[in-house]
Amino acid sequence: MIDFNNSPGFIKVSDWFAQKKWTAFDFQKDAWAAYNRGENGLLNAPTGSGKTYALWLAPIIEFINENPDDFLKKKNNGLQVLWISPLKALAKDIQKAQERAVSELGLQWQVGSRTGDTSGSKRVKQLKNMPEGLLITPESLHLLFTQPNHGDFFKNIKLIVVDEWHELLGTKRGVMTELAIQHIRSFKKDVRIWGISATIGNLEEARDVLLGSSFKKSSLKKTSIIHSDIHKLLNTETIIPKNTERFSFTGYLGLKMLPDVIDIVKSSNSTLIFTNTRAQTEIWYQEMLNFEPELAGQMAIHHGSLGGDVRAWVEQSLHDNKLKAVVCTSTLDLGVDFSPVETIVQIGSPKGVARALQRAGRSGHRPGEMSRMYFVPSHALEMLEFAALQDAMKLKESESREPLLKPFDVLIQYLVTLAVGDGFKAKEAFKEIKKTYAFKDLHEIEFEWILNFITTGGGALYAYDEYQRVVEEKGFFKVVDKSIALRHKLSIGTIMSNASLVVKFLKGGKIGTIEEQFITRISPGDTFWFAGRSLKLVRIKDMTVYVQSDASKTGIVPRWLGGRISLSPQLSQEIRRKIDEVANGIFKDAEVRALEPLLKTQNRVSALPKLDELLIEKITTREGHHVFLYPFEGRSLHEGLAALLAYRISKLQPITFSIAMNDYGIELLSDTEIPLENALSAGLFSTENLLEDMYASINSTEMAKRTFREVARVSGLVFQGFPGKVKMNRHLQASAEMIFEVLEQYDPGNLLVQQAFDEVLKTQVNEARLLEVLKEFNQRKIIIKTPERLTPFAFPIFADRLREKVSSENFKDRIARMQMQLEKFADEL
Repeated sequence: MIDFNNSPGFIKVSDWFAQKKWTAFDFQKDAWAAYNRGENGLLNAPTGSGKTYALWLAPIIEFINENPDDFLKKKNNGLQVLWISPLKALAKDIQKAQERAVSELGLQWQVGSRTGDTSGSKRVKQLKNMPEGLLITPESLHLLFTQPNHGDFFKNIKLIVVDEWHELLGTKRGVMTELAIQHIRSFKKDVRIWGISATIGNLEEARDVLLGSSFKKSSLKKTSIIHSDIHKLLNTETIIPKNTERFSFTGYLGLKMLPDVIDIVKSSNSTLIFTNTRAQTEIWYQEMLNFEPELAGQMAIHHGSLGGDVRAWVEQSLHDNKLKAVVCTSTLDLGVDFSPVETIVQIGSPKGVARALQRAGRSGHRPGEMSRMYFVPSHALEMLEFAALQDAMKLKESESREPLLKPFDVLIQYLVTLAVGDGFKAKEAFKEIKKTYAFKDLHEIEFEWILNFITTGGGALYAYDEYQRVVEEKGFFKVVDKSIALRHKLSIGTIMSNASLVVKFLKGGKIGTIEEQFITRISPGDTFWFAGRSLKLVRIKDMTVYVQSDASKTGIVPRWLGGRISLSPQLSQEIRRKIDEVANGIFKDAEVRALEPLLKTQNRVSALPKLDELLIEKITTREGHHVFLYPFEGRSLHEGLAALLAYRISKLQPITFSIAMNDYGIELLSDTEIPLENALSAGLFSTENLLEDMYASINSTEMAKRTFREVARVSGLVFQGFPGKVKMNRHLQASAEMIFEVLEQYDPGNLLVQQAFDEVLKTQVNEARLLEVLKEFNQRKIIIKTPERLTPFAFPIFADRLREKVSSENFKDRIARMQMQLEKFADEL
């Protein structure tokens, strides 16, 4: 057997590295050697560390070793490497790096991409002659499966790489990727599979999900997790307000810190300013230009609703070091190589350790370079989050990504995809699907139900031809109706977008897209801010919003669905530790010391809960009787918990609640006194009958109807429309709800209805996490306090609820007045 380190391919690549004055990292050489041994696995490496070449060069070394005499001449080798990327923008960046390698090594390989941005002519050429390297998104890969004889595309394939696997894991797009991998393995069993992932809490499970259930049983293939030996240099700092005692107790914009952010931008060569919402991005961009007009022409905006051309221009300008600052959302989170970027600014808490590390890695995007990140609070208590976050970042305590199991809507879509292509046989398809992690526990009876559903429409829709999509002939399943095939191809994917309208200038030129639910609330002549511009609405016609530029300095900022990010469990635990430290008199962090007056006020008027305590406050105001509870478990979990507690209290006596929550706590408000002590004695935090109480508390049927819209869209029960004629959001919802009601009544046991209820419990409530939290509550000491007025912990929750109410009194004035009262109350104490 040839010595790998003395093989022609390894020597050729090593010489190229030497010419470039590069030194291969140990993890890169480990990946090359593991691939050469025929292993599959997961590469864990920070962004900007050379992870692309760790896997891209492995099959190149193998190719040179197998063709030592003519590798410089050998052309048209067929598809060798399939590189799956979650984002189109990532594919462009990776393609450049890969093309540079093959060009400078002298290989006659072609590198191409196949995404939604690939032209039709290029797609046709690829079908006739596949490039050696193909970058593709999960959706475009499934579209490839609709081609006849698509197995021929993969007959020479050596390697499948899934980039940014941590972003796909636990999502329906991730399940699409799992299915695609096993389908390709059905044509080429010895294809090697590797994922690239940032650090997450469950790396081993992430590897197992990627490789599928068959690898655990196989003794023929070894699997690996290769860790980078590069320790990314990271410098983080919280910008602390000059007067923390007067800093906002609530709010999510952080504009009081605008002068500090401008100073950071001026002192840096290039800065990415991350916000958590598109609306916040628009507002910050506008306010920064108003504050510092000199930044005009040097600053840009980037978020998912902007047109592809606009985003591409911003990305290229960052590459070319033409922009001093870009205000952006998570659209720039992932591994695009913006080498000139020096500094990251995070406005408001990123709510998770992994997200913070990912964003920090956008700066210093080269091995050995420093990543520099500033945290800018949008309200006072976020400084506590930042202190906790920096501790967790140093320890790299990243969140786990829970795998998604048995999403039947994805499986139905996949089977119809195969039926549109070459068709499939049931037994072969079942065996293939069972090899995925997501469907390893799929039962034959469930698979038979799905086959019946796609061929007949099931027990309730059998009378409608449009639901009889697949025809079975002699055990072979295929789509024969061309119109059904076309509709299916246009519907492939699991990304659920809300009905959007294209925004164009009246004289031509697309700006981006905007959601129906916002634009239908304003009238022609109204001004709104979008893409960093002031625009006047002229008219809405044929799913297009026509606008004109407007010189107005004021206007409405669009609101997009998606809302605020919820605190992760890991960061939640770190925040509770910080509060425990303060409760024990420890003020070791600059952020915590800045909050000392506020935290001491909380302790004087109420309490600071230690790790083994749960704080509940009972307060009476002119609005009524309040109960505030502080689990610090994140808004998402608090929403389900609040509904559960309100329901259980209401079973003791007739009572009506208003409910509010934030990432730190919950408010229950009633015009009658809340029997808290009786509820605690009756098992308010009991885990018994949890499922039944949850279903009753959240009106699960109505929530399942809403969730069913996505399930129905992915499974093909509703059609979003042809390009340019997309159906409105309300029409899709009405159609989905109608189908839901029919299936629930006339098709008992329908797997898609069952899935909708399961997703409500998992995504809307998170039943498993709620069960853990209730168990923890039962182990803690319950502390009940009765302050005279709202406390620093209670005030932000109260203000959030107040924000949603219509009042003749200006919201900001009312909140400012109440905050002054709270400060005066603290001074008196």
